[in-house]
Amino acid sequence: MKFFGREQELKELRKVRDLSFDRSRFTVLTGRRRVGKTELSREAFDDGKTPYLNLPITRQPEVTLCAQLQEEAERVLHIGIHGTCMRFGDLFRELMKEAEKRPYTLVLDEFQEFDRTNPGVYGDIQHVWDEYHNKTKLNLVVNGSINRLMNKIFCDDSQPLYGRNTGTLALKPFSTTLLKEIFRFYKPDYTNRDLLALWTVSGGVARYVDLMMSAHAFTKEAMLEEIFSMLSAYIPEGRTILAEEFGPDYGTYFTLLAAISSGQTTSAEMKNLLGVDVGGYLAKLEEQYSIVVKKQPIFEKTTAKNCHFLIDDCFFRFWFRFVYKLNYLNELGRRDRMLELARRDFDTFSGYALERYFTAKLVEEKRCTRIGGWWDRKGENEIDIVCEDEDAETLGFYEVKVDPSRYDATRLEEKVKAFFAKNLDKQSLQYAMGLLSLDDM
Repeated sequence: MKFFGREQELKELRKVRDLSFDRSRFTVLTGRRRVGKTELSREAFDDGKTPYLNLPITRQPEVTLCAQLQEEAERVLHIGIHGTCMRFGDLFRELMKEAEKRPYTLVLDEFQEFDRTNPGVYGDIQHVWDEYHNKTKLNLVVNGSINRLMNKIFCDDSQPLYGRNTGTLALKPFSTTLLKEIFRFYKPDYTNRDLLALWTVSGGVARYVDLMMSAHAFTKEAMLEEIFSMLSAYIPEGRTILAEEFGPDYGTYFTLLAAISSGQTTSAEMKNLLGVDVGGYLAKLEEQYSIVVKKQPIFEKTTAKNCHFLIDDCFFRFWFRFVYKLNYLNELGRRDRMLELARRDFDTFSGYALERYFTAKLVEEKRCTRIGGWWDRKGENEIDIVCEDEDAETLGFYEVKVDPSRYDATRLEEKVKAFFAKNLDKQSLQYAMGLLSLDDM
């Protein structure tokens, strides 16, 4: 797929490269798998300004990996390294020595894979970095997809690379504005219903957007057909990513996510299902993996009594609902039936995705400083989106409907009154309320 957007990220990465002309810099680039880290690095650095060397770290014996990486380094940098490096620390030392002579960029892709190859590599890198970084001009960038391991490598003060990086950039999925720009490039006359479908199945993650665009799947029906086709790359994707992300505990996490997907969204319900306390697992799913979000009424203090957990990642939300849940059909070779069920339930299912779309859009447009949903404890009143602009001292109340005919302005007014009855400190604020539907995308 053609490279789109990311202007601010490109600006920051190129700024760091320019700073490395004086002294080496060490940047950590993180983000979920498939979000576009490798493509961003290539776009930022492979412009001819300085040599650009990308070394993919793969899961294989260190000596084999080093032989491959050394060959690639010699080819790109036009250097000869005496002998064969058996350890990555030795190769990294040679690469740092080269940066004494000239500036260049070194990207280590999927950096966390060293944890499986040889965790001792991180200590080797630390020793070489400490020895050379003040007298070299290396722009070192390490990309990592597995949050659990990247946090361990750089945020655990017992680890050798703790405090060594000079900057961190977390890459997010495409913004709603950029997603529309991409869709318009491939399909100028797309409809908002098809835009919602693209957002629902991709969440703006570059890989899944590319899957649809490259397959010319520009309508909701075409996207669903592509997902459930015989050659689908989408169906095995969720299990592949999460099994690597969760490690040996993947079974427990899969059970929790499947429970959330089926509507068991409170910690009490999930504890009853698994028979063990799930607080630690849920905290990791939210804080480390960014797959679920803990939803509670906006402005309400944290309490387990009015708190629900939802899968916040659009791709995984779709995958658990229509792939994992229906895997028994996949094992029978009945992807046609999976497609029928996805067609049947998609419009209802996409309602929450539309809420997430407008939440993201309001944040991107800087129309709020706090945003969330609100509901009372009895479940009688619920408002899809409440956003506050603390600077302007205003509130916005919005109902989100795929079908705008279902919007009831009088009922929303009643809900807003219920909100103010529970949030007395907000009664002095000016407010607006209304509908957000497909027409507003």
